[in-house]
Amino acid sequence: MEEYLILIVRTLFLYVMITLIFRVMGKREIGELSVLDLVVNIMIAELAVLAIEEPRDAIFHTLIPMLILLSVQITTAFLSLKSKPFRELVDGKPTVIIHNGQIDEKAMKQQRYNFDDLLLQLREKDVMDISEVSYAILEPSGSLSIIKKDDTSKSQFQEPLSLPLILDGKIQVDHLEGINQTDFWLRKELRKRGFTNLKEISFCSYQNGEFFIDQIDK
Repeated sequence: MEEYLILIVRTLFLYVMITLIFRVMGKREIGELSVLDLVVNIMIAELAVLAIEEPRDAIFHTLIPMLILLSVQITTAFLSLKSKPFRELVDGKPTVIIHNGQIDEKAMKQQRYNFDDLLLQLREKDVMDISEVSYAILEPSGSLSIIKKDDTSKSQFQEPLSLPLILDGKIQVDHLEGINQTDFWLRKELRKRGFTNLKEISFCSYQNGEFFIDQIDK
């Protein structure tokens, strides 16, 4: 009887601890978990299972590794906020798979993403024909964002896709190339608007001849 009581208490205690740990780690949908998030979640779950299966083992032998994993998660989250290269290393970055109706096979190979994957995710978005797609973006979570040609034809002067030209003070050269513009053009346009130091800009995008600029909080 005592053994069963210990098992129940340990299970409830671990349930509360894991709930608190996940709350501290922050809110993300399952589909938005990064590789690191997934690894940490699996390891915490495995530790909990081992602790329940071995009731004679001290509970601290489970809690200490859990707290270490929590510390790792918080540290990486902080570094991701401060460093875009680190964020891309941990979370990845969006990849344009279809641009202006043209499939970018090079981008697909870099992401180890094949046509079966593409067609499957298009079907999940109720798109049965690739020719219907103007833009398709493979998100870091693995989901596919789609803009149909019907959406882009509503106005011939409207650009359907807005990509960031600056993130955390750094110019996104590949996105500039995507709109057929240069580093010099971007800096000139920003100077016209009173921005001379790119490091003061946290986010800048360009769409339909208009800039959206957000400065880094001071």
